[in-house]
Amino acid sequence: MWNTVALRSLGRLSPNATSPPLPRLQTLKNRVLERKSRDLHRGKQPAHVLQDQGLERTRDVLPCRLGSNKAKYRRWAKTYPVLDGRILSVYRHVFEGNLRNSEAVIKRYSELLETVSKGGGENAILRHTQRNKKLFVRERLKLLLDDESFLELSPLAGLNMPYGDVPAAGCLTGIGKICGVWCVFMANDATVKGGTIYPIGVKKQLRAQEIAMQNRLLSVYLVDSGGAFLPLQSELFPDKSHGGRVFYNEAIMSALRIPQVAVVCGSCVAGGAYVPTMAEETVIIDKIGTLFLAGPPLVKAATGEYVSPEDLGGAKLHSEVSGCSDHFASSEKEAYECIRNVISTLNYDPLPEEVIEHDSPLYSSDELLGLAPQDYRCTLPVKLILSRLMDGSRFQEFKANYGTTLVTGFGHMEGHLVGIVANNGELSHDASLKGSHFVQLCSQRSLPILFLQNTAPHTAEPTSISQAKAHSNRLKAQASMMAAVACAAVPKITIVIGGCYGSESYVMCGRSFSPNFLFLWPNARVALVDSRHFSTVPQAGDNDCTGDESELKHLKEKLEEESSAFYSSARLWDGGVILPQNTRKVIAQCLEIIEQQKYQVISPCQYPVIRM
Repeated sequence: MWNTVALRSLGRLSPNATSPPLPRLQTLKNRVLERKSRDLHRGKQPAHVLQDQGLERTRDVLPCRLGSNKAKYRRWAKTYPVLDGRILSVYRHVFEGNLRNSEAVIKRYSELLETVSKGGGENAILRHTQRNKKLFVRERLKLLLDDESFLELSPLAGLNMPYGDVPAAGCLTGIGKICGVWCVFMANDATVKGGTIYPIGVKKQLRAQEIAMQNRLLSVYLVDSGGAFLPLQSELFPDKSHGGRVFYNEAIMSALRIPQVAVVCGSCVAGGAYVPTMAEETVIIDKIGTLFLAGPPLVKAATGEYVSPEDLGGAKLHSEVSGCSDHFASSEKEAYECIRNVISTLNYDPLPEEVIEHDSPLYSSDELLGLAPQDYRCTLPVKLILSRLMDGSRFQEFKANYGTTLVTGFGHMEGHLVGIVANNGELSHDASLKGSHFVQLCSQRSLPILFLQNTAPHTAEPTSISQAKAHSNRLKAQASMMAAVACAAVPKITIVIGGCYGSESYVMCGRSFSPNFLFLWPNARVALVDSRHFSTVPQAGDNDCTGDESELKHLKEKLEEESSAFYSSARLWDGGVILPQNTRKVIAQCLEIIEQQKYQVISPCQYPVIRM
């Protein structure tokens, strides 16, 4: 039975009324019955049948809210409390020290990016473009992607490796829009080592495929590869996470209805030949695209016969005879136009073109450079950072007065509602329980979670029974939060704004916990322990064994080098280094990318597309 409160909430009862207007309700009921009868006589199906049919259709679509809540969020977000982002005079000297450090590491970051942008160097680029008549990989991306900025992943990968520099790991990966659809691209750079694949290059491609699977993103391969670097074959071939995993992932992604297309825009030799042949649609470019397991030199060595690359595996052969390619292109420009046309056939619902209204933060993002801690001891309250990231600097905090060394709450990032989990000190027992509770809330509400990670470099060991008990309780609470983070079935984005140390980094969704995206600020430190926070090193073995002073010095220097953000990014422990002032833009872009899967139509079939 309708009550007075319910009717008022529906706007059917005036605020001054004391009882429901029963005669009017009876009239409405009669009209509904008359309409149902009339629809049946006209051959129309009742509304509940149509509703059931609609639900049947939605079962084949990824789960999402049937009605948009964006307008509601825009309206209610303005009632969230505003954070006080003023930098007090007591923090000024720390702020200025952090600022000087940020400027120094950003200068180094810019130098590394400049080096990487040149690929294999000017001579290699000239040879690639003038002698081989091919486009440089970044020029290819301009033709392939929409005229919008794209998110490049791990541009510093491959620098200062044990086997030498491999700029950008020999391939560019990232996420950009093609025909309005967010896509992951993997593009070989043949100016780096002639397109030869190194172990770090395999790792980078596997990471790109992992991102594509996590976020259900179409994958585009621009293949121009000379195959594996044989001297390092033991690090490339035999193991589960080596080269063969790329092809395994292609089959699994196809079965999961994640489309994959490829362009053969250069040599595809040995293992590289499987990438385009396992893609769902492939374009090969005349004169420059070739595809074979063993090239002309090996044929000559084995049989004594000379055969040209075109006759052995050129564009006409694979388009007209073998069927390994589906489309023949006479030029690179034609090939990328063809791929764009292919992507337009994917049956994706168009993404909403409306721009979500949002307020800018009340405080300048440039001030984040002074809030990026050069050392854990130089950490300022994390709410100062949040006030420069959130829409309107508004933040609905959760458990504000409990477990204050962890800040949790809700806010908007360029109109996208997110849950925030941010370090504000050592992760205590109460803070861990609070984090576990909040992460489960976000999972229940299907809200993406943003982790701002700045974990403590070390924890003092207990010196009494009471301290040991407290230490054990804190470990149990951290384990609770760790389990909540691991099992939360929502997208997760992690930004390391300071330290990424020890077990607390796992609790804050470090790389081991597979966040959808993980980025570092240039000042970030990634290590098991911080070399700047210990003076003695525990030794394994006998208690009488003491560390030699020179060994200690060498170990500290090694830890200092290996904990830098650039060392981490070179080894693909993250998705790349981002500037603090660009953080809000990058996070919003990631949230938009994650949201795209709501608009995909999923077929019930669970088998890949197999070439006949």
